[in-house]
Amino acid sequence: MRSALYLTPLLAAIRVTTAQHVHYAIPEVEENVQSMMGEYHQYAHYPGPSPTYWQHPKPRPTKPVPPPPANQCDYWLADIKHQGIAAFNPDPSNYTVFRNVKDFGAKGDGVTDDTTAINNAISSGGRCAPGTCASTTLTPAVVYFPPGVYMINSSIIDYYYTQLIGNPNCIPTIRAFATFSGDLGLGLIDGDQYQAGGVLGFGATNVFWRQIRNFIIDMTLIPATSSATGIHWPTAQATSIQNVVFEMSSANGTQHQGLFIESGSGGFVNDLIFNGGLNGGVFGNQQFTMRNLTFNNVVTAIDQNWDWGWTYKSININNCSVGLDMSSGGATAQAVGSVTFIDSSISNTPIGIKTAHGSDSQPPAGGSLILENVALSNVPIAVQGADNATALEGTPTNTHIAAWGEGHAYTPDGPSVFEGSFAPADRPASLLRGDGKYYERSKPQYQQYPVSSFLSARDFGATGNGHTDDTAALQRAITTARAQHRILFLDQGDYLVSSTLYVPSGSRIVGESYSVILSYGEYFNNINKPQPVVRLGLSGESGSLEMSDIIVSTQGQQRGAVLFEYNLNSPSSSPSGLWDVHARIGGFAGSDLQLAECPTTPNTTVTATNLNQDCIAAFLTMHITPSSSGLYLENNWLWVADHDVEDPLLTQITIYAGRGLFVESAAGTFWLVGTAVEHHTKYQYQFADTKNAFAGQIQTETPYYQPNPSAPLPFPYVASLNDPQFPNTTAVDGNVTIPNADAWGLRIVDSSNILIYGAGLYSFFDNYNTTCSDQGNGEVCQDRIAEIVASSGITLYNLNTVGTHYQLEVDGVNVAYYADNLNGFIDTVALFKSSS
Repeated sequence: MRSALYLTPLLAAIRVTTAQHVHYAIPEVEENVQSMMGEYHQYAHYPGPSPTYWQHPKPRPTKPVPPPPANQCDYWLADIKHQGIAAFNPDPSNYTVFRNVKDFGAKGDGVTDDTTAINNAISSGGRCAPGTCASTTLTPAVVYFPPGVYMINSSIIDYYYTQLIGNPNCIPTIRAFATFSGDLGLGLIDGDQYQAGGVLGFGATNVFWRQIRNFIIDMTLIPATSSATGIHWPTAQATSIQNVVFEMSSANGTQHQGLFIESGSGGFVNDLIFNGGLNGGVFGNQQFTMRNLTFNNVVTAIDQNWDWGWTYKSININNCSVGLDMSSGGATAQAVGSVTFIDSSISNTPIGIKTAHGSDSQPPAGGSLILENVALSNVPIAVQGADNATALEGTPTNTHIAAWGEGHAYTPDGPSVFEGSFAPADRPASLLRGDGKYYERSKPQYQQYPVSSFLSARDFGATGNGHTDDTAALQRAITTARAQHRILFLDQGDYLVSSTLYVPSGSRIVGESYSVILSYGEYFNNINKPQPVVRLGLSGESGSLEMSDIIVSTQGQQRGAVLFEYNLNSPSSSPSGLWDVHARIGGFAGSDLQLAECPTTPNTTVTATNLNQDCIAAFLTMHITPSSSGLYLENNWLWVADHDVEDPLLTQITIYAGRGLFVESAAGTFWLVGTAVEHHTKYQYQFADTKNAFAGQIQTETPYYQPNPSAPLPFPYVASLNDPQFPNTTAVDGNVTIPNADAWGLRIVDSSNILIYGAGLYSFFDNYNTTCSDQGNGEVCQDRIAEIVASSGITLYNLNTVGTHYQLEVDGVNVAYYADNLNGFIDTVALFKSSS
């Protein structure tokens, strides 16, 4: 067990702990925190459905449980006072964050054409429109739909940094008239409108920070023979669709499709239902995680158009003709890189999964497929390969697929090309539900609570204006909400904090359109004494907490900032959860880390003496500490900015942040669902001295500036943090010289039972030049990108890399040479298993 460099002196400085007492040296919050913590030490946390209830062997007076909303359709988000501001908007006092579509004239009566009113609700206020604006954080918006049926005759056009939210208690319907025209956009909701010349309005790989949730998308009035799309969604990181039903025609010859994604770098969706249609989803994107999707009576449930890596979990396919079609491109030019399909079921479907994979299919590693824990019922062909050959028989021969795959494998038996069954991952019980599937939980929307169960950070004096120090006010709000068993609403804004915010067990905090906690000042600027910006629990503290829709960032030079520190010991039956909680380091208004401050210098040799010290912006982004356990992460993006989001040309910048996600928990038990970590100097993901972790479709990019300077500059080696050490020399392969002091995408050190269900580890640049990752150039952006050291029980499905000479290093030995695993632009290892 290893304690962090910064943890011991910090705790010594701010608290003295005994079995009975915790003292805090923050005068503004000491009284409230002591009162709350007194209750914490007195009562054990009850691992029930909500972390705000406590139990004790002796009866005690308690506040009554809040009643549910008086009306079944009441929803707190509609009723709460809206005080959110766009802090760095040119005119924040006149800019409206929260918009109710009915305030813009929408009727929702099932008769009136509400298209114009809805589009006005989205666009008003000089917002970032497709085709006229590349991206921005200056105009965030929540567009709310009360219960009703909203008729539309042309597309709803989504704008940048927008959340479209329906009432989850009485879900609104967006229904197309029979005369619906696709001339304005593609789909009932168009997330990225095509412009003249056939280009997307937003670059799909730069579409960040947007959501759609709680809708019925109804296309059934559109004639079945007309092409119709529910949602068009070419997006990138920090985006989500949740709790949406797609209603499509089931008539013979139907041409309807539910969700269409043709490009981007995503991404996450969950809790979707597709009824009818030609295709439930047509999907093409670099990588994605999709969870809890149900397809009923669709011709083809999923048409996988192309990808590098895709992870499907908890997919239920019923009464379709084909479950998953990943045969795009055919056997001579497979367009699908890899698919991981787990904890799912297919029933009453003639062909479960259709591929183009065969003994001679191209590219050699294309069409990599991993199935694990898949149930079949009346599925005659489980997997169909090239030339319609049966690769895996279905029922009655196979009613349950424990583990089956095809592609390239590296196991203790050596490298191989395989197609067939294999031993599934040894799943730790602490990671599972009662049915043997991995634990999962959707982002809470707290719809069962009345508005009286919420407190607003604004009501405690927090301004969120990006200029006032909100530390004390925000801490008071967090502490009071927890003490009163209420949910803290962090109204939209940028909250400056100059010292650590402590979030105790039992807290529930929900943001509004990605509210920002923004660290600044000298407290976070000592590289030799790092400090957490947000501390989630204390070392030794038990219980659970929840956070959602929040970004943590830094302002200016913050050499010692640790954006998140997680210390709680949460039970596996009721883990803590962070949903749509992101880190954003530099590249946005208010960060003081934009193009003007942090330009690229590819033509200057960067050294320790001339490196731009003002752009050292974080020490470590998320630290899961040795004493912690039980954390569920879903759709989290820890991003060190590679470009200025506010710049019309999205010009690249150089920001330095030392370490990405560092997990070093002795007890383990973590779920990483649809997470991404990018552009940190030393590594993106590191598991050290830990165990029992599930990770679904992790995604990384190394810093674009490396090797100018090479890692670890500008961050010194810290042994207590298990930092990697980098060689001083480059690697040589024949006549090719390759950087080998670039950041790791993934490190697993002295750990066990780390189970990774899809990984995309990318190195696109060498000193801002992409020649090194051009297909056919030998993948020479860096020498290796994933490392496993002294670890056991490691399973890695569908490892996809870009620009990397060796995909994987195990105990100092390179075991996957890129040219052995060619898969178009990427290189793919379908199956890696370490020794047990």
